[in-house]
Amino acid sequence: MLRIQNFIDGAYADSASGRRFDKFSPVDNSLIASVTEAGAPEVDAAVAAARRALAGEWGRLSVPERADLLHGVADEITRRMEDFVAAEMADTGQPRHVMTHAFIPRGAANFKVFADVVRNVPTEAFQMATPDGAGAINYALRRPKGVIAVIAPWNAPFMLMTWKVGPALACGNTVVVKPSEETPMTTALLGEVMNAVGVPKGVFNVVHGFGPASAGEMLTRHDGVDAITFTGETGTGTAIMKAAAEGIRDVSFELGGKNAGIVFADCDFDKAVDGIFRSAFLNTGQVCLGTERVYVERPIFERFVAALKAKAEAVRYGRPQDHDSDYGPLISQEHRQKVLSYYRKAVEEGANVVTGGGVPEMPGDLAAGNWVQPTIWTGLPETAAVIQEEIFGPCCHIRPFDSETEAVTLANASRYGLATTIWTTNLGRAHRVAAAIEVGIVWVNSWFLRDLRTAFGGSKRSGIGREGGVHSLEFYTETSNVCIKL
Repeated sequence: MLRIQNFIDGAYADSASGRRFDKFSPVDNSLIASVTEAGAPEVDAAVAAARRALAGEWGRLSVPERADLLHGVADEITRRMEDFVAAEMADTGQPRHVMTHAFIPRGAANFKVFADVVRNVPTEAFQMATPDGAGAINYALRRPKGVIAVIAPWNAPFMLMTWKVGPALACGNTVVVKPSEETPMTTALLGEVMNAVGVPKGVFNVVHGFGPASAGEMLTRHDGVDAITFTGETGTGTAIMKAAAEGIRDVSFELGGKNAGIVFADCDFDKAVDGIFRSAFLNTGQVCLGTERVYVERPIFERFVAALKAKAEAVRYGRPQDHDSDYGPLISQEHRQKVLSYYRKAVEEGANVVTGGGVPEMPGDLAAGNWVQPTIWTGLPETAAVIQEEIFGPCCHIRPFDSETEAVTLANASRYGLATTIWTTNLGRAHRVAAAIEVGIVWVNSWFLRDLRTAFGGSKRSGIGREGGVHSLEFYTETSNVCIKL
């Protein structure tokens, strides 16, 4: 059985307490790994190592030297692609094609993109007048913020972890990463890459464990941590923000979503169906940007519901290694119980179950896995729990609308504000509706299409701050102004 350890100051080690926890496969709930649980001594050691690296070799590297190292990290990940794909499939149970075409390559790209952003980013300069007529020049300097605590989620663990580690290191910071206890493998494996490439010891550290009273809470409360970045559930973000208040540490949060999809009658129908299907059911619905609320213009409503139903009923369940599998399990038994509780709640609230709503019949040992059916509802009022609360599962509710104004009102009637996808061939309408939606990310006739240089983040209860390109630099650096009197 695989043993997963903490990675501190360039070396793998168990915890002094000897405490470990089990990691189970989402596919069949078999035991696949034993994971070291970090305690206070390990968190202290990781933060101390990160602080030493800041003051040591890492802190003395030039921007081009750091960028070259991070390009090396990306190249080594690519060279070991099969190792990372295998680890992520084992952790998440998601199909191989999702790993090979999206999540792992994007994880490698995060290092190159942010290395190049930092290598090429300009700083501002201003010439100003002074009373004596001689003038002065002001210019900006960016410096690393320090030790960054990275709290990573389980739904796309490698991609979303490197989305934070990449820019943090590119800006000259050091990191202590706490991956989700559900998905520790690829983060632990990245330590091998850092050593192979020659990243100095202490720059990248990993501590495993849970949230409250474990590594997560210990890390976010640690007075040696200068800033905290977190992707995950809004309630956890609230707890981290309270911890960050001690010492006035900066936070960057990408939190929950209850995202809307708006489908107008003038859309390219087949592309809209395919797009909403993907946004509702990719990664078994475990995507923060996923679509759980769908609003369809009335003339095509019945046809759209029928077409989406047909696609949902055609998914192919199976092990992630199976070439014909395109639909995996949920991450854990606990999460499956949560999703199924919403499936029951929808029925209790009077939903019309178009398809799904339960657990599929699976053969052999797969019957013990965390499987649920992709589920579509209609007929509920906007006050229903499954329309107002984030489920984070493979499900959506579809409602008709009659006007552009109504569609915008329905989409905005949420305490979340992460993403929206709009389907229309009317260019003017696309611009109008996109500007009116209260979210951080709007897609028109697409979904999950990302240029890593653009701003990424949510409004309302969906987060604080923006990531991507130069926007990440606002969090991972401190800016100083230098005024030179002439």
